[in-house]
Amino acid sequence: MAFFFTAAVFLTSILSSHAFHVPAAVSSVRGNDQLGTSASQSKASCYSRLSSSSALSMATWSNGQAIQEYKDFLDSGESELRKEDDGPSIIVQSSSSTSITPLTDAINALGNGDDVILTPNEPLPPLLEGRASYPIYITVPPYELKEFIQNLDDEWKARAEDFVFFSGTKVCGVVEPILRQFGMCRDSMTQVSVGFSLPPPGSGLGGVTRKPEDTACNIGHDAQGDEKWAGESYACGKWNGAVASRLDVNGIRCKTGFYRDWRRSMWEKALYDAVFNLVGSVREEDTDHADVAMFYEIEASDMMWELVNSLRGGLAVTLIYGFEDRLFSIAEMRGTDEPCVLPGDMFHHMYVFPGKCQMLWEYCNYAKDRRGLLEGVEVPPVPNQLSELPSPIRLGNLRADGMI
Repeated sequence: MAFFFTAAVFLTSILSSHAFHVPAAVSSVRGNDQLGTSASQSKASCYSRLSSSSALSMATWSNGQAIQEYKDFLDSGESELRKEDDGPSIIVQSSSSTSITPLTDAINALGNGDDVILTPNEPLPPLLEGRASYPIYITVPPYELKEFIQNLDDEWKARAEDFVFFSGTKVCGVVEPILRQFGMCRDSMTQVSVGFSLPPPGSGLGGVTRKPEDTACNIGHDAQGDEKWAGESYACGKWNGAVASRLDVNGIRCKTGFYRDWRRSMWEKALYDAVFNLVGSVREEDTDHADVAMFYEIEASDMMWELVNSLRGGLAVTLIYGFEDRLFSIAEMRGTDEPCVLPGDMFHHMYVFPGKCQMLWEYCNYAKDRRGLLEGVEVPPVPNQLSELPSPIRLGNLRADGMI
């Protein structure tokens, strides 16, 4: 009975999310700004050229992927997740010492000290403390991931169902385009969207690396009185239970679910990473994520809606209602001293949104041409370059141009 109820709810979500669309500015309004929507739009009039292509556009959906995912869900015959226990695991790091990411240390620190760290050219052990099946955490950087998968030998290929991939933050980026090339985006494949800190090496006392901490935010209660959270870790696939257990014992919240639900969470995090870092990086002043939420809210919101529409039309991904409030809450609560950066080596793994995305690429070109960022990185061209940014920073009650 639970299965048919779940299936019915999912089919309803498809019809409601994809069959009919309303303008973005009407379908979701952040927080208690319902009455201020028109005012916000008028404030953005100086930015009408960009916002007209994003926040007020109608999204048309012609992607059959959601229907296929629903069919796969029915074919699986599963109504509940299977959960495997945590235990000794393999952690795969880059063969290059200069490409070892903080994710490697983080996953190792969250374990019980019995994990084994390998490089891709080393053989996998047939047993790990008596277990023939164990998680294999892939912590190579995204720019090495395609080569890693392409060069897997038969032994490693046979264990592909045990791989655990990560998305989210400036370290992990978005790996979906790479995994999709190899047929690795499916319910059985374990994927994790990162909702915990990734301390750099030597950041703790005595030169050791600090343990990761939960970065999820409690943003109040819903109408039923249940707590609402933003930015939680999320795991799907075979080893989702092992991942959740590993994080939970370290005080890190982690949701588990099917791939289609996890995917929405992953793209929501990708939206945060892309928008807040880009809108803040183009400023002359040092800017953190909290500054973007406080001083550049209209720009960030416009860019979010442009990218949300591109996801809906290009990838059949519709984010859960209230995403804007959740993302701004994360920036306001966790974004202080989180600098806005555009890492060149991660650019093509953070800015992977489909469609034209005019506002996004105009800002990226501005960052490269006017701010000297993204040196050596190929950025999609735009018909018209931005000559100036639309929102001078506010200093106290005054903007930098002296206006209140």
